[in-house]
Amino acid sequence: MIIVIGSINLDLIANVDRLPAPGETVRGSGFATAPGGKGANQALAAARAGAKVRMVGAVGKDNFATDALALLRDGKIDLSGVGETFASTGTALIMVADNGENVIAVVPGANDSVVTGDLSKAFMKKGDVVLLQQEIPLQTVDAALDAARAAGAVTVLNTAPFRGEAAAFLGKADYVVANETEFDLYGEALSLSGRDRPARMRDYAGKTGRTIVVTLGGDGVLAATPADLLMVPALKITPVDTVGAGDTFCGYFAAGLSSGLPLDQALALAAAAGSLACLKPGAQPAIPLAKEVDAALQKSAG
Repeated sequence: MIIVIGSINLDLIANVDRLPAPGETVRGSGFATAPGGKGANQALAAARAGAKVRMVGAVGKDNFATDALALLRDGKIDLSGVGETFASTGTALIMVADNGENVIAVVPGANDSVVTGDLSKAFMKKGDVVLLQQEIPLQTVDAALDAARAAGAVTVLNTAPFRGEAAAFLGKADYVVANETEFDLYGEALSLSGRDRPARMRDYAGKTGRTIVVTLGGDGVLAATPADLLMVPALKITPVDTVGAGDTFCGYFAAGLSSGLPLDQALALAAAAGSLACLKPGAQPAIPLAKEVDAALQKSAG
């Protein structure tokens, strides 16, 4: 079982010719809503990878909640751990200009209501994989890492969005997944030594005894364990939209670990899935199915 403890949002997306200046109103050319939130995205990715998934989070008692949970329900994810609060369902207000530039305002809403008491809904046990991100209160993330270790579960912590305070507990996670910028910032906060990023990754793994995974976009993924350094390439693609690629990687990575794949194979699976997620617009709608990822891996191997 993969247990995702994290955020659930509804994205409100407006297309405009150009982004407005302060105080200016511009005319929009299109509008769409899409389910999002890093926790929900990763839960759906793990489910599409073929894993059994339980989601722990919160939504509001509003109409947005139905749409925010729609694809998770379609994906047969266990939502018994998703509570309702009087806060609004988390939202992201997004304006996208014709030139691709965007501005985003995230309103956490109900996501800020995911507290340590909600961890009892996770029903963690030995052999589970607990997947976490940083769009809910950090004290809940910290407590979840402790609870998972006590239960004998494996933990994967995605450090998005970057929050400097999380440096205090990164070393509790069995696997930390960060992008280049996030890892470099945490490297400074943790005073990691080394002349380049791979050296600093080795220093992190050596000091913590854990594994650090750094995603490199089109260049693939680099991972450091206490004993080894692994490099896995991404698929060669022409990206359409990179939104959600990182979340797809995390969900598939957790699914690979849960199914017993060795680290290099779990990384290869996740890297391929993240690449394929860039071929369609949006986050959750772009997450590939397991058969699509398997076909892409076979093609790249041949």
